[in-house]
Amino acid sequence: MQPPKKLAPPKDQPFTTAELSQYDGSDPSKPIYVAVQGVVFDVTHRADCYGPGKWYHIYAGKDGSRGLGKTSLTAEDAIADYGDLSKQEKKVLDNWYKYFLKRYNVIGQVIDGPQVPESS
Repeated sequence: MQPPKKLAPPKDQPFTTAELSQYDGSDPSKPIYVAVQGVVFDVTHRADCYGPGKWYHIYAGKDGSRGLGKTSLTAEDAIADYGDLSKQEKKVLDNWYKYFLKRYNVIGQVIDGPQVPESS
């Protein structure tokens, strides 16, 4: 496991899901982005995990919050809509979100994804 790198101040660039999909690692001249709960993270320095053909590439260029909460690597779960996750799955998703915040630069927000209310 690589140590966390020094993070830059968060940015607030808006992304549509279509724009985000362009950052899936298929174009080596572009960074790799992953969104979690609508927040876009730059995971380029971990192309060994998120690049094409790698374990977590299923999440590259999209918000895969549902899959993270379910601890799933299937395409049908790698979607942004996580409103129907169980309480335990939402906790797992929150832990993933905290993990990303500590390790990856925040680039922006997905502006056209599902609006999921915070858990009560």
